[in-house]
Amino acid sequence: MTREQPGARESATATETATETATYVYAVCRLLDPAALSGLAGLAADFPVRTLPVGPLTAVVQHVPAAGFTEDAWQQRLSDRAELERCARAHHEVVTAAAACGPTVPLALATLYRGDERAQQALGADRDRFAAALARIEGHAEWGVKVSLPATVSEAPRSAPPAPPRSGGRPSGGAGRAYLERKRGLHQAREQHHDRALRAAEDIDAALSRLATATRRLRPHSPEMTGERHRLQVLNAAYLVRTVREKELLDAVQLLRRRTGAEVEVSGPWVPYSFAGEV
Repeated sequence: MTREQPGARESATATETATETATYVYAVCRLLDPAALSGLAGLAADFPVRTLPVGPLTAVVQHVPAAGFTEDAWQQRLSDRAELERCARAHHEVVTAAAACGPTVPLALATLYRGDERAQQALGADRDRFAAALARIEGHAEWGVKVSLPATVSEAPRSAPPAPPRSGGRPSGGAGRAYLERKRGLHQAREQHHDRALRAAEDIDAALSRLATATRRLRPHSPEMTGERHRLQVLNAAYLVRTVREKELLDAVQLLRRRTGAEVEVSGPWVPYSFAGEV
């Protein structure tokens, strides 16, 4: 649901003039007071962020200049990190404002239609799924949890030290065997450390899952992505948690930090992006 269905995205063509507009859709919710959207710039400051009826539901939309939101224009934004971040922040700001008034299904960045009527038709065709998603996330928020542990037990020797030569200039077999045994022991210790880290991640996930309505495991970030080469991320997960249980979640995280010795990073509450599309 948070990703466009095939054919739903209808970017304006290059032949359209700058005066023509397209309809950008941020989210779908139930009834929403348009005043909640007042003052939001969205992705096109010259046009107001507004509501659009979709049967019994409400879409949060904005007119945008069609010529500036073609497929080619979006590809340029995707290749410009600063511009992509600006668009993502603007999109999230609008979704967050709507979600402050009630359950809200956020749509993917760059959900675009040729006009209001086409948006109403496309979104209306999926209104049952939107209604089910809204019922699912009502009274909930998303919390993100990342768990990291030291990457290794110690630094491995990069190469074998030279064994003391025998009288004939040949290396000592005893020294070579000792070195191989040390290497083997270090390898086993690292495997055990990795297994313990994975078990800690599973224990933390199991404990937090008991407090959540739904969970989603995401791919852990590599050390190259986190910039922490000496730490290994062993869990990257999202939890859909009832608002009345948020304190339980935070208390559980504190306990798990002390019990496992892991670095547990928690973020939230967020609009449930990871769960709004599941019905």
